[in-house]
Order: sequence, then structure tokens, then C-alpha cells
Amino acid sequence: MDKPEPSSQTERAYQRLRSEILHGDLMPGERLRPADLNDKFQLGLTPIREALLRLSSENLVAMDVHRGSRVSETSLGELQDLMASRRAVEGLCLSAAMKHGDAAWEADIVGSMHHLSRTPLPESPDDRAGASRWESRHRAFHHALVRACPEQWLLRFWNILADHSERYRKFRLLRGVAPRSSARDITAEHEALMNAVVGRRQQEAIALMEAHLKATEESVAAGMVLQATPPSTKGNP
Repeated sequence: MDKPEPSSQTERAYQRLRSEILHGDLMPGERLRPADLNDKFQLGLTPIREALLRLSSENLVAMDVHRGSRVSETSLGELQDLMASRRAVEGLCLSAAMKHGDAAWEADIVGSMHHLSRTPLPESPDDRAGASRWESRHRAFHHALVRACPEQWLLRFWNILADHSERYRKFRLLRGVAPRSSARDITAEHEALMNAVVGRRQQEAIALMEAHLKATEESVAAGMVLQATPPSTKGNP
């Protein structure tokens, strides 16, 4: 079912800006001038300013009296903190979901895995549509795993952490570090997770999730280091 249209200009501005930040159309450190954004979105200066303020509360936008608004920067330190938090929260959500999930939950996991396995990773940094499609189905799979968790605050925290994880992963995809350069078999990792979760093998599922998220962190970190390396030194010992 399609999502309802946002009910106000401020909500529309918030959703557009948030989507462009998470999907890499607005990159870390990029300046966010309300007048320029209004030229682009045609939603009004006041709604855009209110949306920027709301996004700053989610740490997606950095606001400074002297420098104005910018997309929040990324860093290795934040990535490590973010992913350690996500591993802890996702483990709790996964344990609760396996305890309370029903047959419909299991079917949702299997169905989302089917869609994800049929979605190719983007071939190049220019394939923004492919990257967004893969990220959407990847997010749907991970949400399917945890959605039976009855603790709604845990799920809210999970969603926040997943949003920021997505921003880092998309940053890597769009900056030219191709996912195919990794030796990981992402589909096999996801299938192993699916089987352990649906089979209610809690210890195995938690261990697989820990390893999966840690491998993602290491892959993104490697891409960030590569991007920070001057071209003349890349590949040198």
C-alpha cells in the first residue's frame, strides 16, 4: 500500500530533505541554503527552515550560527559508535522477535529475502537508482527480522540506527567503492540469518547478526579510508 502524501508543506520539505540525505543526493558536509533548497523544491522558505531544524534534532543536519546549515559530516569514530550501538539494539530486537513472532512474521522474512536476493547490487557509483532499490529491499529484510519485537522503544531506536547506517553505506556506494570489490557473499549472509531466525536458533542468529553488521562496518570503514587517501598514494605499500 502506498504511503499517504504528507499533510503539510513542512512535512513535505522534511521528507524530501531526509530522503536526499539518506540516499546520498545531499552528501556529508554539503551546505544547505534555504533559498537554494526552495528553488529546488518550491515548498516555501519557512517549511524548509522548519524541516532543517527537525533534521538537526536527528543529527542528519548540523546547524551553526555563523556557517549556516550543512549535511552532517561522517567520521570513522561515529561509524564505530553507531555500529556498536546497532549491534546491541538489533540483538535485543532479534531475540524478542524470535520469542514473539508468528507464522505471518516468518512468511514476511522469507518474502523479503526473496525480493532482496532478486535485487542486484549497483554496478557502479553512477547507478543511483540501483543503489536506492537495493537499499530499500535490504532495509525491508532487516526490518522484517525484528518487526515482531513487542518493545516499541527498542524498535524506534533500531529505526534511528538503521537510518544512520544506511547513510554511511550509501555514502560508500556513491563515492566509488564498489560493493563487488568485497569478497563477502552478501546473499549467503542474509540467507543464513533468515534460516537461523525462522528456525528460532537464538544464539546462532545473534552471532550471525553480530558478524554481518561487523563486516558491514569494516567494509564501510575501508571505503572511507580509501576516499581519504590522496590519489598519488593509493595502492602504495
